[in-house]
Amino acid sequence: MFTVPPPELKQPVTYFPTLQMSENLAEPVFFTEEPLPEGMLLKPAEPPLPDMEALRYDADAIAAVYSQRPLQVLNRIIQIFLPFLSYGFVWWWNRKAPSEAQQRKQAIWLREILTRLGPAFIKVGQALSTRPDLVPPIYLDELTQLQDQLPPFDNALAYQFIQEELGFQPHEIYAELTTSPIAAASLGQVYKGKLKTGEEVAVKVQRPGLSESIALDMYILRRMAAFLMRNVKQIRSDLVAIIDEFAARIFEELDYSQEGRNAERFADLYGKIPEIYVPRIYWQYTGRRVLTMEWITGTKLTQLDAIREQGIDASYLISVGVQCSLRQLLENGFFHADPHPGNLLATPDGKLAYLDFGMMSEVTPTQRYGLIEAVVHLVNRDFEGLANDYVNLGFLDADTDLTPIIPALAFVFDDALGATVAEINIKTITDKLSGLMYDYPFQVPAFFALIIRSLVTLEGIAINVDPEFKVLSKAYPYVAKRLLTDPAPELRASLRDLLFKDESFRWNRLENLLRNARDSSDYDLGTVLDQTVDYLFSARGELIRSQLVDVIVRGLDTLGNTAFRNFTYTVSQRLGFAVTPPPVSATDQKTFEHIQRIWGILQETSGFDPLMLVPVIPRLLVKPETRHMGQKIAEGLTQRALTRLIREFLLTDEPEKIEARFPAKEPTPKLPQLAPATR
Repeated sequence: MFTVPPPELKQPVTYFPTLQMSENLAEPVFFTEEPLPEGMLLKPAEPPLPDMEALRYDADAIAAVYSQRPLQVLNRIIQIFLPFLSYGFVWWWNRKAPSEAQQRKQAIWLREILTRLGPAFIKVGQALSTRPDLVPPIYLDELTQLQDQLPPFDNALAYQFIQEELGFQPHEIYAELTTSPIAAASLGQVYKGKLKTGEEVAVKVQRPGLSESIALDMYILRRMAAFLMRNVKQIRSDLVAIIDEFAARIFEELDYSQEGRNAERFADLYGKIPEIYVPRIYWQYTGRRVLTMEWITGTKLTQLDAIREQGIDASYLISVGVQCSLRQLLENGFFHADPHPGNLLATPDGKLAYLDFGMMSEVTPTQRYGLIEAVVHLVNRDFEGLANDYVNLGFLDADTDLTPIIPALAFVFDDALGATVAEINIKTITDKLSGLMYDYPFQVPAFFALIIRSLVTLEGIAINVDPEFKVLSKAYPYVAKRLLTDPAPELRASLRDLLFKDESFRWNRLENLLRNARDSSDYDLGTVLDQTVDYLFSARGELIRSQLVDVIVRGLDTLGNTAFRNFTYTVSQRLGFAVTPPPVSATDQKTFEHIQRIWGILQETSGFDPLMLVPVIPRLLVKPETRHMGQKIAEGLTQRALTRLIREFLLTDEPEKIEARFPAKEPTPKLPQLAPATR
């Protein structure tokens, strides 16, 4: 490391206060404590606006360039395919009983091939390095090195980039800087340094020639995707759109200013979660090819022994990561698309630190609600609803005949789900869906490819920490909380579909929702109560109100009838009459048990207080919908009481005797029996 004394100044010393850029900082800090070199003008302490001339992925412009360079394209194709052909032949030759030494040699060879081929292929290796359920351990060990242990480029060239981007030599900007990188990744390498104000920082410098090499690879992959789509009928997904989406994200990574803006937006959205930490960006020392950010001391989530030695629960941090990813995908829509172990660290104080915000993506509100609805329909085994979700999300065309697809979904997912949805993983779902794509016109939307990559990568990390970890079991409490608290019409409809079936209220579903939502860290029962009342007595809640009236009528009728029977039984017993105890139907008994369990769940929920119901009652009494429900409930109770009176007191004869006393050409119809409450 170097330490540079500040040059003497002829001008008075000037201090530049920096705006607090993150809520993680308690106090504002100073730009520098040392005198600035004469004439030295540092960059503003605020993020720059997006540059209209910044590097952007343009498939047509790239095609226009490389279509005129066939020899360069052919040479690159040979560079890509010859190593893989050689590797594939050796792997096939040794496939039956490879020794451990042979496997190690092949794993090293594969890592070297991906490294030589450059960033696009390194990204593929990084994704594979997170899948212990797919890749043998020996290969995992080698592919893990692709996360941050790649060969560095020349140090002098990195220093030159710092000077070109920031306008000054590194020793004029930083008080300390390592003389060689401490980590090298696919797009850049990282140095550890110290600002002249004393803050430790990570300085990321971009590799040279990235835009040209990535553009050529994307051109070749895009041409291959188009060829496969034209000639392989089984491929229905828009592979070209998927390649374009992936390429656009990589090109965004080449602009470190954009990465800095992504980091600050990520901190604004998710930095308030107590267990999440997002490093600060130092804009004065950041440009398009150089990024200076807060240094984070931490341990990779895959280094389990080191994490345990610090007394940190790695499984808990994985759960935190899952919950944060759910917020990213389903709540705000701005998500980290590259959460490999090199980008997720366990800090000494037990927080999960996110790094590298180059590859980010977004999910629209319509897509977010569609994903939640799909989870609900999957949990509910509503495969007709799930098929419609695939249409809404773009997996199926709007004019697709769903008639044969619905039973296919039922067959595939019923087999995959087994006893409970919480026991399956995301890979199971994607594998089953992949099987359907060959038989039915499914296609993977471009936006969904990065979501799958993000979730599967996170699941791979989780499986490495805990082989029994199930992402969906950790995800459902969040989904339950959203269903109960989100006022969006789409989710209100999903909640209604979940709780009601064939006009019967399913108490077990409500019980399950409340139990799962209780485990969500930011679940507010008061909010649930307020939003439930607002929705129930709005125009959108009319259908639920009518169904709720029926549930209340049956419940009150059952309670009243049971109380009357108990009273007559007690009186008759005291008067000495021989009577039998009043029967209690199995359905009524189950309903009572559900209500008791729900009350118990509410009592165990954080923040529950029976008095919170008191201010709700006056709000309900003044609503015209309440009076209308009261009238319907009274009418329903009266009708049931009259029906019971006629059945039990006026029609005491057996049906055969009634038929004999009142002969008719047509059989006497039996009185309609009221259907018991069902689950």
